Amino acid sequence: MSTQVRSYKANKVLERLTKKVNRQIAGTMLACVHCGQCTDSCHYVQTNPGDHTFVPAWKADRVRKLFKRHMDWTGRVIPWWVKAGSVYTDEELEELKDIVFGKCTNCRRCTLNCPMGVDFATMNRMARGLLVSVGIMPEGVAVVSKDQWEIGNQMGVLKEDYLDTLEWMEEELRSDLDDPTVEIPVDKEDCEVVYTINPREAKYDPRTISDAAKIFHVAGENWTMPSEGWDMTNFGLFSGDDDLGGAVARRVYEAVVRLRGKKLVISECGHGYRSTRCEGPNWGGVDLPFEAESSVLTMLRYIKEGRIKVDPSKNDFSVTFHDSCNNARSCGLFEEPRELLNLVTSDFREMYPNRAENYCCTGGGGAMSMSEYAPMRLKSAKVKADQLAATGAEYVVTSCHNCVDGLNDLIKHYKLPMKVTQLVNLVADALVIEPAKASVVVEKKPEAAPAVDETPTVAAALPLEGRKILVIDDEPDIRTFLSTVLEDNGASVLTAGNGDEGMEKARAERPDLITLDLNMPGRDGGQIYSAIRADEDLKDIPVVIITGKPELRKLIYDKDVRRPEGYLDKPVKEDTLLTNVRKVLEVGADDVN
Repeated sequence: MSTQVRSYKANKVLERLTKKVNRQIAGTMLACVHCGQCTDSCHYVQTNPGDHTFVPAWKADRVRKLFKRHMDWTGRVIPWWVKAGSVYTDEELEELKDIVFGKCTNCRRCTLNCPMGVDFATMNRMARGLLVSVGIMPEGVAVVSKDQWEIGNQMGVLKEDYLDTLEWMEEELRSDLDDPTVEIPVDKEDCEVVYTINPREAKYDPRTISDAAKIFHVAGENWTMPSEGWDMTNFGLFSGDDDLGGAVARRVYEAVVRLRGKKLVISECGHGYRSTRCEGPNWGGVDLPFEAESSVLTMLRYIKEGRIKVDPSKNDFSVTFHDSCNNARSCGLFEEPRELLNLVTSDFREMYPNRAENYCCTGGGGAMSMSEYAPMRLKSAKVKADQLAATGAEYVVTSCHNCVDGLNDLIKHYKLPMKVTQLVNLVADALVIEPAKASVVVEKKPEAAPAVDETPTVAAALPLEGRKILVIDDEPDIRTFLSTVLEDNGASVLTAGNGDEGMEKARAERPDLITLDLNMPGRDGGQIYSAIRADEDLKDIPVVIITGKPELRKLIYDKDVRRPEGYLDKPVKEDTLLTNVRKVLEVGADDVN
């Protein structure tokens, strides 16, 4: 046994190790067979060929050797055989810091590819926590942790600045919607939804707050934001400090309980969602008396329930989707973001690999706060940059503010011609906001002077007066509904029960507008749409797609033809139909009397 004297910090790290190893971590310490399956899964390895210090198994062994030497019998009996070892100096702890903080983003891609189920990211987080407990950590981690402990959020946003931002966004939203009733309520009790955010939104990207407020308003939601406990991010996940993780999570939970909220909705943030919904109750020792969900699920539900209407043609650009490591690999949030994305955009391009196999944005694990490792992080970002470039998309969408920063960094570094946005922005931009119906005041004439001989008053023109519209749909009830609404507003309506009949009537009647179903017997709507655009006499007629199967949009949006002028999902409301038809025909609101 070595007689080398250990430093105070080394002793404390080893003492804490025996308290932090649970069954999951012990299994990870013992299960590795060094098969190498994890090696190529790591983006650090792929961008640093020949450097074994980036290999997940090698990095894990820097921690595993301590477990074997101090907790496993094999390390005490045959330490040379199992490569057991210890730590003695603060310099050795600093070296370990560079490994667990600087060479890993805890993305868990190696875990997914391990046939033995070794969860290196969990072990790596534990090692970070051991070092943090003795004050050994990157400076940025120390600063962010201090702000979250003392100020209540990881970016040090003061309460008055946060409230000022909400008030400012409320004023902007009222102006944008020309609606003085729009609110961003604060500390409103007994609401259905308590909405929490990433402090990056309040400090750098307040538009995401106003976009969320717009969606809540249009959906008619009874919601609020708390004045305290509004930061749903949790740096305890990154630092390995379970005490910080528990304290931060409890602040959020206490805010929901204080306001008697029924549901906690978490804005788009991968580690915020994971730490608040999945890990926080364990760190904080709390059983949640309310439901918690990602805002992605909230927005998707609003569309499915018909509480908001969206028009994907409003987001008229190509997009791809980046899976946040914490949302995807750690929480299984794969399909819902894509389903929502397909409802609010018209040109979605999948990147490969994706879902659980997607590569980290390189900003995960708190890496954005560790400036000393930025060059290494951006070098490893080449893998993600190649992924993005291969899609040819104009925008990359992600449901994580941490990924927004990471992706923006690598896009700038590798000079990619694309931008980053989030689902909340796309949903807000795609909203179909129905105009409020104006009251018509009829002035009564004096009874003493009836105009018996007056010429009858000419009726005010209806908004679609003189317009000819062709409705192509195989469902009789839909044809009847659409025809009735359009005729009641002055249009002359033609109908067709299938695509071929519709083409014949279009050629014979030359309508001003065509509404087209996508799912029909015979030639489907996609084929009919292509035929319309290819016909010299019909190609300039505006087309509004009206479909009950949004997944069929690829029949038209994947084609190299002009996009339809309008798009609506069934069931269609009367006001929504009129709003869209009038927009396409450029019949303004001022034309309605």
